[in-house]
Amino acid sequence: MNIGIVGAGRIGSSVAKLFAQAGHHVVVSHSGDPQALAPVVAEVGHGVEARTSGEAVTFGDIVVLAIPWSRRHDLPNSQLFANRIVIDAINPFDENGKIVNLGASTSSQEISKIVPEARLVKAFNTLNFQTLRDGGRSSHEDRLVLFLAGDDSQAKEVVARLIEEVGYAAVDSGFLAEGGRRQQPGSPIFNVPMTVDEARRRMTSLA
Repeated sequence: MNIGIVGAGRIGSSVAKLFAQAGHHVVVSHSGDPQALAPVVAEVGHGVEARTSGEAVTFGDIVVLAIPWSRRHDLPNSQLFANRIVIDAINPFDENGKIVNLGASTSSQEISKIVPEARLVKAFNTLNFQTLRDGGRSSHEDRLVLFLAGDDSQAKEVVARLIEEVGYAAVDSGFLAEGGRRQQPGSPIFNVPMTVDEARRRMTSLA
């Protein structure tokens, strides 16, 4: 599968490595010259190349958004995202690392306003980059969980398979509004490495 990643920071480079190791073709990008990403490409290794953000979007069967919250309005033209499965891995932290108050909304609901025709799935946002990069397991026993949320059931199935391919257990947290809220920073399931059993217990407490 072709996967385009918009953003090449800690999360973006971590998932790029996971996807490439699973045999996918990956394009990473950021807001500047793709040549500046040569160190990222070298670190990730085989199966990864750097292009512009727009090229990453059009390349991807799946597109991952892994940019800072403050840069969300700098995404490529929204029409490029139409009908594509888009994984929103963005967390709403400001430039000082504080959680942004979104009121009754969630970060993914806000992203969906920017890319309204995308098949949006919230995922790959609930573990820190080090755990995400190193915590995958080939055995299904006691795998750590990655949560996902979205309104498109078929898109969620594709993302769930991708999560499993890179060594994690996929747990559906609900639709984009309710599940997205459960996956927000500050939630009992955010940035807490856990197995499926623990995830189910915590999800029950959030119901």
